[in-house]
Amino acid sequence: MPPRFWALLLLAIGSAGFAAPPREIIVSAGASLTEVFTEAARQYEARHPDVRVLLNFGASGSLLQQIAMGAPVDVFASADQETMDRAARKGLIRPGQRHDFAGNALVVAVPRDSRLAIGTLADLHQPAVRRIAIGNPATVPAGRYAHRALRDAGHQEALSGKLIATQNVRQALDYVARGEVEAAFVYRTDVLVMPERVRQAFVVPLAKPIRYPIAAVADSRHPDDAARFIAFVRGEEGQALLRRHGFLSP
Repeated sequence: MPPRFWALLLLAIGSAGFAAPPREIIVSAGASLTEVFTEAARQYEARHPDVRVLLNFGASGSLLQQIAMGAPVDVFASADQETMDRAARKGLIRPGQRHDFAGNALVVAVPRDSRLAIGTLADLHQPAVRRIAIGNPATVPAGRYAHRALRDAGHQEALSGKLIATQNVRQALDYVARGEVEAAFVYRTDVLVMPERVRQAFVVPLAKPIRYPIAAVADSRHPDDAARFIAFVRGEEGQALLRRHGFLSP
């Protein structure tokens, strides 16, 4: 090989060796966003190869506690307004960088092969319904929505002995998918994750629609990247992805 070839090869190797690693942003999101945000992160990275998106999923309230304790989070996406309101009151998110990006519906799910006639909240009183999975209302938005719906309809006290608290909405989904409970309060989008194992019995009536907010965290190490990821989620491509996963418009 001519000397010029080796010189260019060494130059290329040297340049690659000093290439800056991708910047990492951490996105903490409610458990119901697991599949759609995993796909969104990969699409975002494909368009921004200088950025790597690290995902952290869990109950929205638990994620807020992590942020409050100093977890290095750049973007926070909650399944409810109440949790994001608490974040704002504590100064944990950047002013002017909070936006609603998706909607959802609360449903009662049952095992796919269930033969129980469940079409309303009142049907949960029947003796054959022994256990109902429901998120812990202290940290799980789906649990708060469900408890309020039961309270408003006058069913909460009578059903309290059947309720099995879960750490997040996906744990409630797992319980009903495995047949460990006769019913579970989950989101409509959760049912779509396991169509072969669970089915939607009915939509739970709520006083207010479910809206998901997203915001840049105040202590983000990469505020510009956080803002760009939020813009992607809210943009045409991100919204199309959310719709494909069953989410509603914000």
